[in-house]
Amino acid sequence: MKKGITIQEAAKEIMRQSQAKADYLVNAVNLHMETCDGAPALRLLDNSGIDRVEPLDILTTAHRQMGSYLNIPWKYYERMLQDNIDLLAQNVNTWLQQGAEQRMIRTIDGRVRAFLSSRYRRIDNIDIARITLPIIQEMPDAIYESCNLSDDYMYIKVVNPRLTAEVVPGDIVQAGVVISNSETGQGAVCVQPLIYRLVCSNGMTVNEARTRRNHIGRASSADENLLIYSKETLEADDKAFIMKVQDTVRAAVDEARFAKILGKLRESTDKKLNTADLPGVVKLASSSMGITDAESNGVLQRLIEGADYTLYGLANAVTRHSQDVESYDRASKLEEIGYQIITMSPELFRQINQAARIAA
Repeated sequence: MKKGITIQEAAKEIMRQSQAKADYLVNAVNLHMETCDGAPALRLLDNSGIDRVEPLDILTTAHRQMGSYLNIPWKYYERMLQDNIDLLAQNVNTWLQQGAEQRMIRTIDGRVRAFLSSRYRRIDNIDIARITLPIIQEMPDAIYESCNLSDDYMYIKVVNPRLTAEVVPGDIVQAGVVISNSETGQGAVCVQPLIYRLVCSNGMTVNEARTRRNHIGRASSADENLLIYSKETLEADDKAFIMKVQDTVRAAVDEARFAKILGKLRESTDKKLNTADLPGVVKLASSSMGITDAESNGVLQRLIEGADYTLYGLANAVTRHSQDVESYDRASKLEEIGYQIITMSPELFRQINQAARIAA
């Protein structure tokens, strides 16, 4: 599992961000991009053309969302962003004036971090922390293995050492839970079981037993530019969801669920890879699972180092390589892919092994 920050550091940053954030509901025609000190900035104007706030820097996710909303292909948008910001501003401003839809602008520390629909349902990190951390505190000996806050995601990864078993003799795993959320429209609130492998500190996220809540709700509206306050984030109709999240955190470290997952891990140890062409097997499996070519090379290296040429060994090579990638977000995705490999269909496993054999 990729090293992150401590739960104390995460809690401190969640609290800081909760004070540093501001959300605005703005008509698209009242948005204006301009160049400031060689970089693009977004102005939020009222109906008389007066700035509501100081011009805001724009983060990458917000740029991508603006390009998507305005139907500007990202490749072209990115080229303008790098080579001709004035042209980018001209394109953006032209197309913003073509519609009158309201957009939710999420900001933090004087920067635009998300450019979203008025239907976006805000469920913030501080809300998720408040409803999940007390449940984790009920678990005796629970260990916060890794936490992180990136520009787009919050992760809290917890291990319960009281649920421990061997996949094969000497290979010990423990049950846990991963809690994640995106405040920028990049993903839903998600609670998933976690398998933690002691031999190499690997984490594997079980993505077939999870609770999700998408950030979609009733459309917000305002007659003019409106600052949306965080106290409106969770309403009474979210009580059922809160209870479900709390129940899922408890269930993620349930003994019966752990036993079921453990059974799948053990089954994967009997599925032998085609060792006549390990590079071919890894390449085909990577292509099927959305692993990049560069990541695939790292996975192959970890597979050879581990010398476990089974489906279980391949999954562990993926999760071990996740510790080597720079992005915590991507590392967490590779932890999910590790379990997808464990549970791939017999037909896909046969195709990968057979295709590699033919290529060899």
